[in-house]
Amino acid sequence: MFLTITTTGTPERPATDLGYLLHKHPGKSQAFSTSYGTAHVLYPEAAADRCTAALLLEVDAVALVRRGKGKGRGGAPDAALAQYVNDRPYAASSLLAVALSGVFSSAMRAVCTARPELPAQARPLHIEVPALPARGGPGLVRALFEPLGWTVTADPVALDPAFPEWGDSRYVRLVLESETLTLAEALRHLYVLLPVLDDAKHYWVSSDEVDKLLRAGEGWLPDHPEQRLITSRYLSRRWSLTRQAMERLELVRLAETDDSAVEDIDNAVGAEAETEEKPTPLAVQRRDAIIEALRAAGAARVLDLGCGQGQLVQALLKDPRFTEIVGMDVSVRALTIAARRLKLDRMGERQASRVRLVQGSLAYTDTRLKGYDAAVLSEVIEHLDLPRLPALEYTVFGAARPRTVLVTTPNVEYNVRWESLPAGHVRHGDHRFEWTREEFRAWAAAVAERHGYGVEFVPVGPDDPEVGPPTQMAVFTLTTPTAGTPNEKEAKAA
Repeated sequence: MFLTITTTGTPERPATDLGYLLHKHPGKSQAFSTSYGTAHVLYPEAAADRCTAALLLEVDAVALVRRGKGKGRGGAPDAALAQYVNDRPYAASSLLAVALSGVFSSAMRAVCTARPELPAQARPLHIEVPALPARGGPGLVRALFEPLGWTVTADPVALDPAFPEWGDSRYVRLVLESETLTLAEALRHLYVLLPVLDDAKHYWVSSDEVDKLLRAGEGWLPDHPEQRLITSRYLSRRWSLTRQAMERLELVRLAETDDSAVEDIDNAVGAEAETEEKPTPLAVQRRDAIIEALRAAGAARVLDLGCGQGQLVQALLKDPRFTEIVGMDVSVRALTIAARRLKLDRMGERQASRVRLVQGSLAYTDTRLKGYDAAVLSEVIEHLDLPRLPALEYTVFGAARPRTVLVTTPNVEYNVRWESLPAGHVRHGDHRFEWTREEFRAWAAAVAERHGYGVEFVPVGPDDPEVGPPTQMAVFTLTTPTAGTPNEKEAKAA
């Protein structure tokens, strides 16, 4: 990744003052270690009339994979390849923004102890980014930078100059020019808007990102016409963080309007006022719905198939009506975490007699699963390739045959309601598929008919009148205990 900052000057105000502002001497080439590679600062030219500082970020691809998210997106079979084949070493992104803030931190904060008068001075600035991902095209680039006082050139980069009929790529060559901005303002604009245009971050976005956004956006973000888009994209479309940031930005705007301190506006509502209750997480709603269905079925001995890290097993243990609980998962590591969560090594004898964790795969029949009142497959089937579903079906409904089977899975129709989920993406990188309500009902009805079960469907989470609930649950009830699959009937006849 590459970025240059150029300024011009006069004998009275030499362009080499840029070195004081950036705290980097024009006569040196310097290197700085970052979490994902090495940032180099050098000056291709340094004279009184013109000075250019360049930031070159040399990305360590191995470190990016090891320390990054490391998850493919979209559930495609080759999604994991994106970890190794991507544009991160070449195109401006959050990696470059983080390098800017680390290498030029004093300049961003408008601090210059050697020449304290310089940070407040506007100066001619010419900034170039040769390759910038622009999800929204040149039009969005101009919409983001022009309101801040920049003259913007955003030239689309062709997919291949030899084949113009292929059209343009999603990258632009960005040139920003201004006579009225300070260097600190320019750096803060870049720090926020580079990852906004890329619309992706290389690290997990947590609540402290709201503070970073408000600090870098001070003085310009509250009045920006694209404030909501900037806030949402910068915070990786996490709706809770976006709402928090928008509320704080509104306080800033109101304070400026009333010529008051933000603290005065924020304290306008007394402490005794009721606060908004936080919504119950969907995972909690799902567990509650499962436990309610198990209670309604009168189940005492329960299988949690694909138990993961043991959250449902832990919840079931709190209810004494569940006398035996077996958690099974194919992952030994998940079972180790589940044992730690349940504190099995410190559990009393009576409580320990109620729970057991076993390793196993639902792709194979397992005699250990027979004789139970109920089996739960919570968010399990979507992690299997579709051709492997018949094997799971036989293992659970054909061989184990509990009286009640609960299956939950995401409702893909509801995905449009998730602000943080890009269009066309599944909810988790490991999901092989996500079904509509009609697809799930068709699969469940066919399974029930083949194995002698009845089936009902229960919404989990807010039931949207247009797209349904976020999670759909099928409740299978055994209606013909002596029924078997065609293969079983043939075996008995033989």
